Amino acid sequence: MTTTHSRPPSPPRPHVPQKRYVQPPPAWRSSVLAPVAAGIATLCASTSLTGVVGGAGWLGYVAVTVVLVACTGLALRSIRTPVLVVGMAQLVVVLLLITGVFTGSGILAIIPGPSAFAELNDVLTAAFDQIRTGLPPVEPTPPILCLVTIAIGMVAVLVDTLAVAASAPAATGLVLLCVYAVPASLSDSMLPWWTFLLGAAAFAGLLAVDGNHRHRRWRNRDAPGLGGSPAAASVPVVVVSLALVCGLVAGAAITAVGTVGRLPGSGHNGQGSGSGGLGVNPFTSLRGMLDQGSTVDLFKVRGLGNDKRLLRAFTLDTYRPNQGWSLPDGPMPAGYPANQTLPAAPGDDGTGESRQIQIEPVNWVDVWLPFYGALRGLQGVPSGWFYDPASGAVFSERKQHAQPYTETTSLAEPTKDQLEGASTGNRDISSAYTQISGVDPRVVALTEQLTAGATTTFDKATAIWRYFTAENGFTYDTQTASATDSDALADFLLKGKRGFCEQFASAMGVMLRVLGIPSRVAVGFTTGYSDGDTRMITSQDAHAWVEVYFGDDLGWVSFDPTPRSDGRGYVPPYLQSGSASSDPSASDSQEVPSVSTSHVAPTGAPTAQNGETGVNGGQQASAPGSAPGWAGWIALVIVLMAIVLTAGAFLAPRFARDKGFTRWLPLAAAGAWIVAVLLSAWLVHWSLALILLVLAAIGLAPAIVRELQRQKRRRAVAAHEPGSASAAWAELLDECADRGVPIGSSETVRTAAQQVARQHHLDQPGQEDLRTVVGLVERSWYAPAAGTEDPRLAEAFEGVRESLRRNAPVSWRGRLFPRSVFHRRKPE
Repeated sequence: MTTTHSRPPSPPRPHVPQKRYVQPPPAWRSSVLAPVAAGIATLCASTSLTGVVGGAGWLGYVAVTVVLVACTGLALRSIRTPVLVVGMAQLVVVLLLITGVFTGSGILAIIPGPSAFAELNDVLTAAFDQIRTGLPPVEPTPPILCLVTIAIGMVAVLVDTLAVAASAPAATGLVLLCVYAVPASLSDSMLPWWTFLLGAAAFAGLLAVDGNHRHRRWRNRDAPGLGGSPAAASVPVVVVSLALVCGLVAGAAITAVGTVGRLPGSGHNGQGSGSGGLGVNPFTSLRGMLDQGSTVDLFKVRGLGNDKRLLRAFTLDTYRPNQGWSLPDGPMPAGYPANQTLPAAPGDDGTGESRQIQIEPVNWVDVWLPFYGALRGLQGVPSGWFYDPASGAVFSERKQHAQPYTETTSLAEPTKDQLEGASTGNRDISSAYTQISGVDPRVVALTEQLTAGATTTFDKATAIWRYFTAENGFTYDTQTASATDSDALADFLLKGKRGFCEQFASAMGVMLRVLGIPSRVAVGFTTGYSDGDTRMITSQDAHAWVEVYFGDDLGWVSFDPTPRSDGRGYVPPYLQSGSASSDPSASDSQEVPSVSTSHVAPTGAPTAQNGETGVNGGQQASAPGSAPGWAGWIALVIVLMAIVLTAGAFLAPRFARDKGFTRWLPLAAAGAWIVAVLLSAWLVHWSLALILLVLAAIGLAPAIVRELQRQKRRRAVAAHEPGSASAAWAELLDECADRGVPIGSSETVRTAAQQVARQHHLDQPGQEDLRTVVGLVERSWYAPAAGTEDPRLAEAFEGVRESLRRNAPVSWRGRLFPRSVFHRRKPE
């Protein structure tokens, strides 16, 4: 009988889902979508320019530029052109477009030559002049269109390079943010909310395209950490959408920077601190050159009639030896709200006739609100403006374009007899108006000589005032004489005797204080010119003069020592003697075509210059908080160095023999760009440079921490210190983590080594060095009594690292934000 033995049934095998092969997208889709998304993101970000450029015609120029940049990059990348060549070609295409559209002297109409470059220089000069003198939104003139096209063209090249060539679309967010920062800082009103919505949506689309592409590329591979859910591709969209909502809500509730200050429908508009238009620099120099520029209308004045008066903006009470006059250190005083009842000005007892004068600012953007005479009241002035009777100024905490306002004032002036009989006893005046130091003894001697026969304050002030005439060798000019003396004041008074209003007012103010007479330098405007029943005050009328204090009964009295012959000067009755030769303001000795203007430029906050003069080299003082002029040249040099280093970082690895030197080129290029950006920010204001420096430090902190840790381990391995094998193994695991393929701490050394060799495609020398490292690590762990560390460890360790660099280079993201720093392994 045959017995049949049946095999027991096999246990059911667990169901293992088969990996589904996903058909990769067509090649054209992955190569086209990224540049298209980058171009759309640039185009949407450029809509922020609606706040500073009028009309919509400029958008066509921008669209053409973006399309040309994207198509050029797509065509060259299809034939595997190097990244650096693609970027240079895109810049060349932008240059050809600019030459063909905005010049008429290009070779074959589009190729730039010497004549075309000269024409482009004139066009850009006109654009910057229009920006300097105009208020946003500026007219879309050809120079403005040229400037916009160049700027957005360069942005398009940079965004295309980062998003497509470098596969780092997230980094384009910083570039696009800069596009928004420029109009946001220049516009008087906040940018519309929809431009931020468009830009954020386009940026989210750019991230989504890149995320979807990466997901499809890795879906058929065993890539740790990526997961198998298609939802991973939508993460960038969700993150950006949440950030957009939070940003708009925070902007509506907390700040007015970036959008109109409220969500749509809230019914409130923000008012920015735009910087278009002109202001006056709160500093007078003893040496320099007058930058008159083009004539720009600043104020329309009605109600002044035929009266000629000086329009005061503010006064300077601090003399800095060998430099000039400035505001005092520290903040401006609290002041009285300018739209409420104002205290009486010094010397105004309220009995004189009140005048109503309407002043309409045209292109005036500043922290100062000029007025005539002894101010008694202001109408049409919103909150935020303050009046300080001591300094005789109306000011605000931020630069802004004021609306038309009406001042109630007294234009009464003292008589000569009243001034001669003014009391010279105790005066209720701050000691700041008599303080003086650092005056050259020659200036003191000259002052005493001029006033030797004068007995009253008025006689002394008049004697000094009459000294600045052509008979005494003084000449009005837009540039001071060449320096021949180390003391600028003595050089002007005794030798050069050539200059404009800043030098004359500064000198007279010092000489008065030498005699103990309270004085200050006033900055404002001359009488302008008549246009029917309106007086026009232009940038050519910016002026500086001296004010002398004659007690509480008479207050501050004006003395203008600048000799002029253009008809815009004003000699008050108490200084008129009937002799033209004895009145400085009646002098006709100069042949200059314009008036004595102080430097006209946008200003910063109403704080003192803190000794920054800018008087040497024929330049004026810098705005408060801004960098000196040499910083701009240094920034330009560093930018050129950064460009060279960047090109070297791309080209050197292919041709250089010293690979160790080429590894430092990207780091040096990045450092040069950072320094250039910081210097450029410093040219605007030191606070902006400080903010960028802090952000850079925060951004580079992970990379710095990782590099310090790496160098510490390498030194331990090279010195054969105890525990060097563990340090080498820990460093290799961190190198893998930085490359996006972390090794689990539960893996054995040999299993982990197999993963390293397989996933990073180590070559044969690298695998042999890895075997050596693994053997030495195991011996140090499991046979510590074997002796000191093996000297072969250092060479094998560096060999593995070199193989990793050759076959699995770290991405820029891995360098800047190494995962090993953020996700520390648990100690075994």
